[in-house]
Amino acid sequence: MVDLTRAPAARLSRRGSETTPLREFLMFVVGGELFGIELTGIKEILSPPPITPVPRSTREVLGVCSVRGLLVTVLCLRRKLRLPETSSGRRSRILLTTSESGETVGLLVDEVRQVVRLQASEIEAAASTLGSDASEHVVGVARPPGSFVVLLDLRSILPS
Repeated sequence: MVDLTRAPAARLSRRGSETTPLREFLMFVVGGELFGIELTGIKEILSPPPITPVPRSTREVLGVCSVRGLLVTVLCLRRKLRLPETSSGRRSRILLTTSESGETVGLLVDEVRQVVRLQASEIEAAASTLGSDASEHVVGVARPPGSFVVLLDLRSILPS
């Protein structure tokens, strides 16, 4: 007869020694394509508040908004990745993050989907010949079941 109390523990210890640490990525849609950013870089997800345009700002800067009294610069991720322009929909969200200088920055995306946990073996490094103007922002690609996700480098997207 099989000892049922020891079998699950043995499977768990084997499984734990074979796996690599999981990395969590927030999946979102921009321009009809699925992208991901490492979850540790995202502080909060907001419905877009009113955004005030800033004269003479760069093309990627939509403007500024107030989040609980804090002034936040909002970047259009669609423009940053050089994707075709469309108007924002009701599913649009702003991803709040912090730049290296400590400034809170918002990234406008079309829709937030889910959080996906990936092992390092499931992430393919990005080739420098990705064939896109946005390849400088790509760290890799992943293929979770049923989808293809372009993983972005948050540091290269944010202003320095």
